[in-house]
Amino acid sequence: MSRNFLQKLALGAAVLAVPATITAQDAGAPADLLPNRDTPAQMAEPVVQEVTEVVQPTLPDVQEWSGTQLDALLSYIENIGTEGLTPSDYEPEVLRAAMETGTSGEVNAAASTSFAWLVEDLRDGRTPMKARKQWFVVDPDADVMPTNTLMARALLTNDVAGVLTDLNPTHPDYDRLKAELATATDASRVAKIRANMDRWRWLAHDLGPQYLITNVPEYQLRLTVNDKIIRTYKTIVGKPGRTATPQLAETVEGVVFNPTWTVPQSIVKGEGLGNKVLNNPAWARRAGYKATKGANGWISVVQQPGPGNSLGRMKLDMPNRHAIFLHDTPSRGLFNNKNRALSHGCIRTERALELAITMAILGGAATADEAVGISTSGKYTRVPIEKKMPVYITYFTMGQDIDGTLSNFADIYGRDAPVLASFEKPREINRPRVTSEKAVEIIDDMKTT
Repeated sequence: MSRNFLQKLALGAAVLAVPATITAQDAGAPADLLPNRDTPAQMAEPVVQEVTEVVQPTLPDVQEWSGTQLDALLSYIENIGTEGLTPSDYEPEVLRAAMETGTSGEVNAAASTSFAWLVEDLRDGRTPMKARKQWFVVDPDADVMPTNTLMARALLTNDVAGVLTDLNPTHPDYDRLKAELATATDASRVAKIRANMDRWRWLAHDLGPQYLITNVPEYQLRLTVNDKIIRTYKTIVGKPGRTATPQLAETVEGVVFNPTWTVPQSIVKGEGLGNKVLNNPAWARRAGYKATKGANGWISVVQQPGPGNSLGRMKLDMPNRHAIFLHDTPSRGLFNNKNRALSHGCIRTERALELAITMAILGGAATADEAVGISTSGKYTRVPIEKKMPVYITYFTMGQDIDGTLSNFADIYGRDAPVLASFEKPREINRPRVTSEKAVEIIDDMKTT
């Protein structure tokens, strides 16, 4: 990859990071593709966190409901099917019975319970955590928009429907799925739409003004600004089974140019690479491997930066307990494969150096010239990102593809079945907010040959 090409690439990345004082016309980019830095709400960074304990939801307060508010609540429940949910889950018959013959206390209790359950499903998703396989995203919405606060707002403003509707995900894919649901008649298609609408609720309500999002079954990564796609990159993801890529919401904290690769012991010891490197120094030098043998006989092997490095020429540093990250690969021909579930869990990214330079510039870590210079130096360099950017590793089997067409994606890990099965069962109450499922141990991302 020539330096001239990288400089052109960096110039394009710099346009995305143009300061607010420069107009879109000056920068050479359409105005609607640039973040609105004047709007405080858009600049608020989403909460990206990882929680290990199981958190139980707070029980809702019983609040006082008027007749018109009760009618609005019942109407909303009866029409909740348009959001892919089931009216009976929110016990409209219990509410009606209380309104007809119950005491005011029974009416208020029934209404408050139905409203709280609606909030939980619209805000957090109906699918219980045990049916979200390898889903380690922690949704912050219950803390940002507590149920009791929303109920009080709905009653104070006399706008029950408006408060509930505002809980819908803001991403345009949700609205696209909702529109498709309105016209779908095939039962299996309806079920798949509902499942994928619910997956959007598992994420934060607002993903932020700038973020990376990759849909594993689609084998695509998107750089997104104000929910509009700026650039797309093909990906290679984990093979089905033990090395399937888990779903995460993390933060890019740095860009590593010309990375080293610490070879896992499954290869050093299990495949004999350690002894091979020690016994064949000329071969090891050509392959870029350096080995160290401790007094206890333990061998560690590190592959140095270079064209044959298993991580390629960059990786995005996004610390997480799963050891998952986005990186380059020397085997770039694999991006031409239709089925790209080939890695050991991490996500290999097409045009990775372009992405790395773009991230360095957007993150305020380097100028275009600096990023190109670092990338072509051949030396290991970690560039810290000053303006943190979220990265979402998601799993949707239906959604808008990179061309804007609503498409089906192969369920490569078989994760639809438990979600669909959960919709056939009664709604679970007092659901935990985080998974108790253990993270898959990613042993390595690329075998040596």
